[in-house]
Amino acid sequence: MDNKVLKVENLSIAFGGLKAVDNLSFDIDEGEIFGLIGPNGAGKTTVFNCITQFYKPDEGDIYFRTNTGEVENLVGKKTHEIIGKGLVRTFQNIELIRELTVVENIMVGAHVEFKASLFNQFFRLKKTRQEESRIRKRAEEILDHMGLLSIKDMLVAGQPYGVLKKIELARALMLDPKLIILDEPAAGLNDSETLSLVNIIKEIKMERNCSILLIEHDMKFVNGLCDRICAINFGKLLAIGTPEEIQGNEQVQIAYLGKEDD
Repeated sequence: MDNKVLKVENLSIAFGGLKAVDNLSFDIDEGEIFGLIGPNGAGKTTVFNCITQFYKPDEGDIYFRTNTGEVENLVGKKTHEIIGKGLVRTFQNIELIRELTVVENIMVGAHVEFKASLFNQFFRLKKTRQEESRIRKRAEEILDHMGLLSIKDMLVAGQPYGVLKKIELARALMLDPKLIILDEPAAGLNDSETLSLVNIIKEIKMERNCSILLIEHDMKFVNGLCDRICAINFGKLLAIGTPEEIQGNEQVQIAYLGKEDD
């Protein structure tokens, strides 16, 4: 695990006899932006769900270097335990609370840090107010960095889709993660919104020393952002390499880009 933040070894999981992920292995370097690509049904989101333990794999190990520097096997752990170790994710479908303001949605990202008792919270005693103030300040700093501070007190409901994507990413930053997993972050964005997201992700990598693992179908987005890419099909590894190496790989072209055999 030298210089690695995540190492997936021989990962397999089946649903009703269908092998969704089949003996898959890859690793991610610290500070790396790593892409996972493949055609629809290739098993990409299933891999994400296994890493975060929404699904329990049938075989394999998933080693993660936590935000304290320790290496732990994530298999068998509870999802909320993993979040507390510095691994967070976003989803294909935006998971925000529309009835709350933008800043309140960001504060939700730090829920595992909130230590005040229910008694303290019910009567809004000093400890509760202090914790809320600390978390709100950090949320506003993240929103300011992402250019969203001016809308912090507006409701999430009614915000443009591109803004909602940024809000969800901002919420993921609340726990100072070691690794962020992004599930199709550019889906539904126009060209200018996609370019803005590319710049934000690059800034997160550089300024927060954070690794990124992402699924994305927009190959221009992936090639312009990722340091390395892992291509899979039917849950099996096709190739791992730089964007240039993946673009030139014949197996990837056939499976993912639709190139026909001569």
